Amino acid sequence: MARALVQVQEMAFTPGEELDAFIRAGRADEGAVVSFTGLVRDMALNDGLKALTLEHYPGMTERQLIAIADEALTRFGLHRCLVLHRYGRMSLREPIVFVATSAAHRGSAFEAACFLMDWLKTKAPFWKLEETAEGERWVDARAEDDAAAARWVS
Repeated sequence: MARALVQVQEMAFTPGEELDAFIRAGRADEGAVVSFTGLVRDMALNDGLKALTLEHYPGMTERQLIAIADEALTRFGLHRCLVLHRYGRMSLREPIVFVATSAAHRGSAFEAACFLMDWLKTKAPFWKLEETAEGERWVDARAEDDAAAARWVS
């Protein structure tokens, strides 16, 4: 039976440990596991990003992430998937999101991981506040992210 695991947490995580645990909990009929780790990066006009703070509404966020993960399970015939997303204040290079997918074949696992990240970027209810040398500012949605997510709309 396919299942999704969603975790929204403030605590830091280690991607390698998450991947290892995901693989160890696997099924005998899984032929592929794909993972993606997103990091806090300075793409804010190169003006010295110091930190990124993610805010969210508890309860609403988890429900939306579960809906996204369940869509991936169904759409791509996954065996399992994990979505781990942080909130709170994070420094540069800290892991912010981790996605793992498992399927019988690699194509489905890769596609599902791409789908999950595209939809997380556009449909997950998180709000980003950047701290820079110039002060704080809220991050607007990006047209590039919307365009990437549009390929999954049927």
